[in-house]
Amino acid sequence: MERPAFKRKSDTDDASSQKKPKVTASNGGGGGKMSFAQRMMAKMGHKEGQGLGASGDGMVAPIEVKLRPQGAGLGAIREKTEQAKSDAKRVAAQRGEVVDDSSEEERKARKKRKEAAWANGGSGASTPGGFTRPKVKYRTTADIEASAKGLEVPNVLKSIIDATGKQAKLLTSTAGLMSSTIAISPAEAEAEKIATRARRELESFADTWHELEERKKYIDLEEKQVQQEIEAQEEELRISRKVYEAVESLHRLDLSKPCLADEAAARWEQVTSQLETLQVEYAIEINHFGLTQVAVAAIHPLFKQEMIDWEPLEKPLHLLPYLQRLKAILGADREALNDFDASKRQKSTTPFESLIHTLWLPKVRTAVTNEWDPHSPSSLITLVEAWREILPPFIYYNLTNNLIVSKLSTAVHDWNPRTSLKRKHSRPLPHIWLFPWLQFLDPQHTDPKSATGLLSDVKRKFRVALDTWDLSRGILPGLEAWNPVMGPTLQDALIRNLLPRLAQLLATDFEIYPPDQDLTPLEIVLRWNEFFKPTVMGQLLLAEFFPKWLNTLHAWLISDPNYEEVREWYSWWKQQIPSEINAVKAVSEQWAKGLEMMNIALDLGDCAKDELPPPSAGPSRPLVSSTPGTPSMGSPAPAINTPRKFEEETTFRDVVEAWCEEESLLLMPLREAHEITGLPLFRITASATGRGGVIVYMKGDVLWAQRKTEKNIWEPVGLEESLVKRAEGK
Repeated sequence: MERPAFKRKSDTDDASSQKKPKVTASNGGGGGKMSFAQRMMAKMGHKEGQGLGASGDGMVAPIEVKLRPQGAGLGAIREKTEQAKSDAKRVAAQRGEVVDDSSEEERKARKKRKEAAWANGGSGASTPGGFTRPKVKYRTTADIEASAKGLEVPNVLKSIIDATGKQAKLLTSTAGLMSSTIAISPAEAEAEKIATRARRELESFADTWHELEERKKYIDLEEKQVQQEIEAQEEELRISRKVYEAVESLHRLDLSKPCLADEAAARWEQVTSQLETLQVEYAIEINHFGLTQVAVAAIHPLFKQEMIDWEPLEKPLHLLPYLQRLKAILGADREALNDFDASKRQKSTTPFESLIHTLWLPKVRTAVTNEWDPHSPSSLITLVEAWREILPPFIYYNLTNNLIVSKLSTAVHDWNPRTSLKRKHSRPLPHIWLFPWLQFLDPQHTDPKSATGLLSDVKRKFRVALDTWDLSRGILPGLEAWNPVMGPTLQDALIRNLLPRLAQLLATDFEIYPPDQDLTPLEIVLRWNEFFKPTVMGQLLLAEFFPKWLNTLHAWLISDPNYEEVREWYSWWKQQIPSEINAVKAVSEQWAKGLEMMNIALDLGDCAKDELPPPSAGPSRPLVSSTPGTPSMGSPAPAINTPRKFEEETTFRDVVEAWCEEESLLLMPLREAHEITGLPLFRITASATGRGGVIVYMKGDVLWAQRKTEKNIWEPVGLEESLVKRAEGK
């Protein structure tokens, strides 16, 4: 194995020296030896005298260090060095730009202005922008005399000292006014001193004169103001005296003595007239002079005497005209009562509020609680409407939402929709005695969507009325009054509680029978048309009317019909349905189906009996054959209620069921048997949920009822009012 040949160190050095680029002395600068940094920069292509970077626009010289003086902070000296400025100018020149050295130029300009100011004999101080401070000008005695009105200066003081030159000169009217220099003797120099002191005293005197003039103006203004205050106080004193005299005249009336009705009316008119005069003449000063307290104190004896014998329900407007004339002076003007919040009212009451609270409210409270019948609301509504404008908000709230609502809630609770809708019942329905109060009550009682309140309570019972109303009697009485009050909730209640009953009526009691047509069930349904949307009634007819109608039409067309009679029959039925229902698309399509069936049958001719396709509907009532004495399939006959073909045997249970239906009660089998007799048990109740009431069983023609307290004791009862009360839970 041969050993690898190793090159000598000298050979490798020679080879490496041949491959390395030769560095000339010029790169080192000055022909001296280059530093390590210079050699590294030379390897990267840098040339001496050029800037750093690939494009040569970087810095040329090393970064200079500029030290601040000891203790100086930022901004004390200019941080930018001359090298940085020259580099910035050089780079900008290479880019074709011009460096804005406005700060340097501004500094040079300020320096020039300062030197020019020193050359002109100035102090060198200047304001920014080159504005120099104006020189001080001395006033002459004429200037002082002209500036101070009413000030007379003696002639001896009217000398002028010229201080414009380097030497002060005394100028008079006879000498040296226009000369540049003037020789001053010692005597004149002493006179100059005296004149200078006199001038200074004159200037001080003139300044004092100005101060006194300003003070005089201020005193004149104060005098005018004091005079105005005196006049205002005199006017207020004059008004106070007149008010005092008017109050004294009220005091002299002696209104505390009892009197007859005619004398009381005269006293009320007299007091009201005097208070009305005060109210008009001193409308602005009512609160200032406490006229509200005076007015309430004046009418208090009369008001108290009238409240003793007052019957609120019989005379709801008693004393109201007098109080309305005095609303301003009594402090009875209030903001809209709808904005009243009972939780934010003031802690103290005004005199008028105290008067109403202590004398008027107890009388009305007694009448509402003991005398007022909620089913006859007219008298109390008149009282509330009349007194609403002047009643204090918290008293009005207490009257309407506490006293009246309490009575109305009891009346709503006692209202039984099953019995009140009967002809023999004399108690009016809620739309007569409840709805007129909704305008006075809080929103919680007037919102049908609210969980609590009068309207929500009566709405629940209204649904029971819809469930138990006898449809043969027509529209529920007063239903049109429920629509504006209940809004959309009425439509929901009708759809949920009434519409299924109308559909059941058409399904069970209505038949399409041309020989003897009975329209009574359809007429009953169409009476409710104004309370349903046309689309809802259209869907009802689509489900219960048109299947029967199309079946009857098909049966007629396949029995060798008279097409003229069929056409008249078709037109007659279309006229029975209101136009707004016929305008519904689904309804018009059903009429079109009938017309199409008639056209197909006409085209088929004799083959219609076998080839006319039947409609997609249920079975129809079979048509009678054309025999003598049988009505033909011609024009419809008038509606006649046909009696039943036979009468079923009546049982005692049928009698009880009929009685319960008449009294709007439910007879429900319990699927349980009596322990002793084994007879089936029933529950008679007035609740739609099937709870409560009384448990009974029937033995022969006797009804046995379970006692309320002792469940194991049964006693015979009759079909009378006591059983109705037990069924209603009373």
